[in-house]
Amino acid sequence: MKFGVVVFPGSNCDRDMIEALQNDVQQEVIQLWHKDKDISMFTTDDCIVLPGGFSYGDYLRCGAIARFSPMMQSVINFANNGGRVLGVCNGFQILCESGLLPGALLRNQNQQFVCKNIYMKQTEGPALKIPIAHGEGRYFADNDTLASLEKNNQVIYQYCNEEGRVDKESNPNGAINNIAGICNSTGNVFGMMPHPERACSKALGNEDGKKVFSSLFGIN
Repeated sequence: MKFGVVVFPGSNCDRDMIEALQNDVQQEVIQLWHKDKDISMFTTDDCIVLPGGFSYGDYLRCGAIARFSPMMQSVINFANNGGRVLGVCNGFQILCESGLLPGALLRNQNQQFVCKNIYMKQTEGPALKIPIAHGEGRYFADNDTLASLEKNNQVIYQYCNEEGRVDKESNPNGAINNIAGICNSTGNVFGMMPHPERACSKALGNEDGKKVFSSLFGIN
């Protein structure tokens, strides 16, 4: 499969994502510019990635301006036609602003930027050590949305401790229900605050990020 990584003004994790996908996960990657619209080289077997950073300086709200970029109009259509889309950190915020994912990312509960390794897990499976770096990563949704997410198994990752226990102490930002990542109801759009691309290299002492890409896209 091919990956397209969108670069916005203010993106600062696009190179990390490209390097991880190309060199560590051994996938074909095409860089996409926010002002362009053409993604005809991708099929629904491929994936468009919205990387982390501070798109458009995070003015107004995180992701609120990027949502209206020319490339995002193509990405929205791509997703609505079944194409796979992954948003990481700021990319997750953009997906929520664009309506491709439900809920919102609010200011961290402690009102501070948090940058550290955390643990997260799927419903089944081991705890994965993945870095976070955000100031607005507190996932929030109303009760009806939360019930729908749970019913449809759309919560793909929750913050946990090293042993895999989901508890208040392991929640780095106050996210409701310890939610670290979700998908849409059709399972082709994924968003998460943690950065798997920063945990794919032996040189960095952590390859748990590869397990995230493998789980979501079936690549090893």
